[in-house]
Amino acid sequence: MPDMVFHGHMWQNHSLTLAKTHFAIRVSAAEEHRRFFMRELTGLTVENVRRDFPSLQREWNGQELRYFDGPGGTQVPDQVISAVSGYYQTSNSNIHGMFITSRETDEILEGARLAMSDFLNAPGPETISLGANMTTLNYSLSHALARKFKKGDEILITALDHEANRGPWLSIQDSGMVVREVPVTGSGVLDYEALERMINSRTRLVAVGWASNALGTVNDIGLIRRLSREAGAWLLVDAVHYAPHFPIDVQKEDIDFLLCSAYKFYGPHVGILYSRPGLLDELEPDRLKTQDQSSPYRIETGTLNHAAIAGVEAAVNYLAEFGRGDGRKDRLADAMSRIGSYEHSVGSHLYRGLAACPKVSLFGPPMPDNPGARTPTMAFRLEGFSPEEVCRNLGEEGYLLWDGDFYAARIIELLGLSGRGGVVRAGVSLYTRKEEAAGLLDCLDRMNR
Repeated sequence: MPDMVFHGHMWQNHSLTLAKTHFAIRVSAAEEHRRFFMRELTGLTVENVRRDFPSLQREWNGQELRYFDGPGGTQVPDQVISAVSGYYQTSNSNIHGMFITSRETDEILEGARLAMSDFLNAPGPETISLGANMTTLNYSLSHALARKFKKGDEILITALDHEANRGPWLSIQDSGMVVREVPVTGSGVLDYEALERMINSRTRLVAVGWASNALGTVNDIGLIRRLSREAGAWLLVDAVHYAPHFPIDVQKEDIDFLLCSAYKFYGPHVGILYSRPGLLDELEPDRLKTQDQSSPYRIETGTLNHAAIAGVEAAVNYLAEFGRGDGRKDRLADAMSRIGSYEHSVGSHLYRGLAACPKVSLFGPPMPDNPGARTPTMAFRLEGFSPEEVCRNLGEEGYLLWDGDFYAARIIELLGLSGRGGVVRAGVSLYTRKEEAAGLLDCLDRMNR
């Protein structure tokens, strides 16, 4: 019987010997040649990238759809779709059985942990926990930390964060913890002077987003880590909005806990939690007595979504194709830098166009000259239209944008926009063309007349 290749694992003659491979699909020399040039991510070669995404080929009302909704969840390439459907076709089973499909499932879950370990430059797959989504994992973590902390201990959250990194911490105030909010400046940047004043010897945790999903602000994690370390506090980072755009190195940044979501970086709906080695073993998360009590499994509840997790490894492998290096970790770091640079070029074009429109109000920090200091996510309002009206009109033209607060309700409230429909959000992803950004600006210009 010929070899069978499925989602990064090869089973020879259906034996139980599983040989790890880096990629789910064997590619021809021509395909490898194509991918080499894709990695440059220029305006020309992004057309090749777009062929990997079936949804980008869709037409509606005789026009192609232009996806600027990536901050709410990116589109998914064929490689990920094949991994998810392939799991159901060949290996659908529960874990830890003595038969082939169960053992394949075990390998798929561990392969996803290893892939995410590489993506985050974590010490190893034993630091990666998987769950339904980032919010669920963060709630589980907050309950565990509530048992660890004592009355009067302080937790710092920020006004800039998504509610998924505010609500879980606000919910444990009833246990006697004090939750304090770090304010923002008028430009949508964290007030670091206030943070330095607020952090003290009673601070046990600083929970902060790496980047704002509403405004595109990138926070200074190095400074926040230094201040939290000096106070003896743990640092928890919500990297959901940052992860699709830039490289992450949890070891270099000395992060204690980090959460992200695969559906924001071209994968399925799966939440990921990184925990510094040994930290999760100090906590008592909610779990059944039948659950594996060791890390990283001790915070995972119930049967995981195995098919979606198969897609996580495929998404990481897909991103690695855009980089160069000796191993997957090196390729991923290089790839995310390249992706960030390309997105910055398109995002800068869009930002400058929005800023030049006299009836557009932009929110958040300005677009910097170099990538890394801001994500390519723009929040704006158009005079004379509500955000809902803007998005409805753009939608009729085939441009897909979000309106509202995007669960970053606190910053929208502080901007005075909660009762006014929030903002319009336009996000650039690796498949976004500069021509699409120009088209979006043209549509807004027509509405502006």
